[in-house]
Amino acid sequence: MESKQKVGVIGIGLIGGSIALGLRESGWASEIIGIDTNPEHQSKALSLRLVDRVMTWENALHEVDIFVTSTPVDVLVSIIPKILDQLKPHQLIIEVGSTKSPVFEALKNHPKRAQFVSTHPMAGTEFSGPEAAVLGLFKNKTCVICDKELSSATAIEIIEDLYTHGLQMQLIYMDSIGHDVHTAYISHISHICSFALANTVLEKEKDEKRIFELASTGFESTVRLAKSSPETWSQIFHQNQENLLDVLDEYINTLLKYKGLMLAGSYDKLKDELSKANDIGRILNNKKGL
Repeated sequence: MESKQKVGVIGIGLIGGSIALGLRESGWASEIIGIDTNPEHQSKALSLRLVDRVMTWENALHEVDIFVTSTPVDVLVSIIPKILDQLKPHQLIIEVGSTKSPVFEALKNHPKRAQFVSTHPMAGTEFSGPEAAVLGLFKNKTCVICDKELSSATAIEIIEDLYTHGLQMQLIYMDSIGHDVHTAYISHISHICSFALANTVLEKEKDEKRIFELASTGFESTVRLAKSSPETWSQIFHQNQENLLDVLDEYINTLLKYKGLMLAGSYDKLKDELSKANDIGRILNNKKGL
């Protein structure tokens, strides 16, 4: 791009803060303005140098070229239409949420829909808040751009540049409905199963010392996601409920199949089922080699 962009990040937590760090490090943005209703997040974002200044989105409208909205989806569907209403022709707004259908429905008839781009940078950790921001979090990861045809060609070009040059990400394209189906299987089910496993262990193993002593790297990696924000993930599960319930049915059926084979003493068949699961390693190793 010929000129740097002034970026306003709405929601200065793990994702918003990491985007701010990445755009600052790459030099893609001329200035990062932080927008957050939490005073503690504002002060931390400034002290950690995630942002150059903090202000309200109303005031930022007079300065920002691109708004990056990184808040829970229930906030997104409320705030983005208000900002779109007041955007000047050269300004853009994107969101980086984990579910797309609610935002799609909220904006599909907005007269300035072309100035909005729906995105999902596929990266994160189990931590939250400004202090969780990580430099390089998105490097070589995948970003999904949804409903590309509903955004202007100029908007798509700028946002593609933000992700490929500003954050060093790879791009793929989906519609909102397809996105929510695939993330239910790949992302959301992982989180809900991690929460469930953690609660199962806490319910059955009352001796915290034994958990601490016996927990190996396998257990720690499996329950890592259970340390994620309950507020954030309960909302995501709600927003993608229909798809997630389908995934849970399939997952529960698989567990019942394993249980049935064990009760029947059919461990050769169980071994065959476990061998099928090993194929996920081939798929993930291929991804790493891309």
